[in-house]
Amino acid sequence: MNEPHKYQILNRDACKYLAIFLMFWGHLFAWLILMKQPDIGVPYNVMPLWMRIVSHLSIFCPPVMFFFIADGYKYTRDRKKYALRLGIFALITQPFDWLVFQPVYGWWTTNVIFTLFFGLLSIMAWESRLKLWQRVLLVTLCCGLTLLIVSDWMLFGVLFILFLHCFREKPKARFTAYLSLTLIWLLTGFIGAEFNAGFWLDKALDLAVMLLAYCCMTTLYNGKKGKHPQFAKWFFYGFYPLHYLVIWLVYRLTT
Repeated sequence: MNEPHKYQILNRDACKYLAIFLMFWGHLFAWLILMKQPDIGVPYNVMPLWMRIVSHLSIFCPPVMFFFIADGYKYTRDRKKYALRLGIFALITQPFDWLVFQPVYGWWTTNVIFTLFFGLLSIMAWESRLKLWQRVLLVTLCCGLTLLIVSDWMLFGVLFILFLHCFREKPKARFTAYLSLTLIWLLTGFIGAEFNAGFWLDKALDLAVMLLAYCCMTTLYNGKKGKHPQFAKWFFYGFYPLHYLVIWLVYRLTT
């Protein structure tokens, strides 16, 4: 491996710790408001500016995790076991997801680990020896299943993971694909929106955080593991369902 650039100061686990730290506080503020006021629609509209910014910083986490799913595909020893582990933890996480979101959205939504799972499957399909039309069909199926189960980030998460994998050796193409997909994702928020100052602020914050996450993945990441990779692996798996539980407990204690 080449010597890291002077700006490459974060190893894999440091990137993930930073991502989940921002995710937790952003989710805490936004989800508490949603749980207390399920009919509010957009929780950011009732937040002070500092809280609104912190809540949007939670968006830093998903693209970082998308990147490391793509990165993990390259380095994992057993990809089938990796996929099985993601699938199991998606199922384990779902009851904790319902604790928070069932009163808001009902039963028919699922957590982002399902999206990570289908994203990994899409890479496995794309890198298989099947014919091109078969690989495209399998990737489309992975995207469609995220829509069917309404998993967080849905087909966008799958496509982010696949593009980050396919263009990993082509920085310009990777950034173009990432930015294009980010803009399309942002445009979906225009459907039925009220185009007021708060709306444009939210979109500007989302774009800025998505670009910040890309910088973390490509400029600050040095390609190295952390000092305690086994501990970190299981910590990250366990943290996601547990952070739902913590937020639910805070909600129960404050209502």
